Amino acid sequence: MMGDQWSLLILRDIALHDRRSFRELLTGSDEGISAPVLSRRLTDLTAAGFLTKTEVTRGKQGRYSLTELGLATIPLLIELGRLGRRIDPSTEDREAALGDLDQRIEELRASHLGAASGPPSLAPR
Repeated sequence: MMGDQWSLLILRDIALHDRRSFRELLTGSDEGISAPVLSRRLTDLTAAGFLTKTEVTRGKQGRYSLTELGLATIPLLIELGRLGRRIDPSTEDREAALGDLDQRIEELRASHLGAASGPPSLAPR
């Protein structure tokens, strides 16, 4: 899942830019993902346990939320951003806008999971 060029960008947009509907993800990203590719990647990320989707009535936009596994990717996204800035110093530094990473993850946990407690074990079952 993490080797796919779109999955990390989708997780980034959900976690860092609060794009939670299909339409927001499709139109809000500068990378230009196509609708069929976005649909497939969202399905894959949901099936793999990185996201959940709130089902809604027909004609309404469902909302995607990070799971604990999805939240666990945030430090990876931050480190990839740091590497990108080392490779290309002109890359915009957005890390400062996040503030304290642990606090930001707790805010995301509350927003996406409705919980403010620490993560459960991510060990394989």
